[in-house]
Amino acid sequence: MLVNQDTVLLGSKVILVPYTKEHVKKYHEWMLDDRLRELTASEPLTLDEEYQMQRRWRDDDDKLTFIILSRPPASELPQLTPTAFATDPAFPMIGDVNMFFKAALDDDEELEVEVEVMIAEPAYRRQGRAREALSLLIAYAKAPPLSVPHSVLLARIAEDNKPSIALFETLGFRVVKRVDAFREVEMRWRGAEA
Repeated sequence: MLVNQDTVLLGSKVILVPYTKEHVKKYHEWMLDDRLRELTASEPLTLDEEYQMQRRWRDDDDKLTFIILSRPPASELPQLTPTAFATDPAFPMIGDVNMFFKAALDDDEELEVEVEVMIAEPAYRRQGRAREALSLLIAYAKAPPLSVPHSVLLARIAEDNKPSIALFETLGFRVVKRVDAFREVEMRWRGAEA
């Protein structure tokens, strides 16, 4: 989605930047891992196919993605562009966070927005980074120009991925359906009502 091509979102533990060609080789390395592909329901791609996918993520109106960079504690942030962040070793690439739009933004009755997060680097898991990345993404999408309402958010998670299910529950999502054929649960945002 071109709307975020120049956007940097800052958290206390993570920095979100657009997915650029500079990230593709590292992302491709991650996707060679069978377990990561299983957890993300991804197919193996060649490096050339991954570069094509990155361009689609940037250009397609139904996809919003950010690469998650780790932010060192109490770090001073230089005035860097999204591309410069991608090549600065002080901010390692650790995962990604995405939204898939299942209808046009102006079609409230049919709109569903699937939310995903992946912390691919094991050393950065279970430290609150995925939660912060999701919170930043949801807040960004809720604001103009996207103005995505919480009520259309959903997540599909492998039923054995208990940490991810628990993570989404802390953000107001609740399991609403089990899909035995895919061994996954569907979670929808319910907020304080649940």
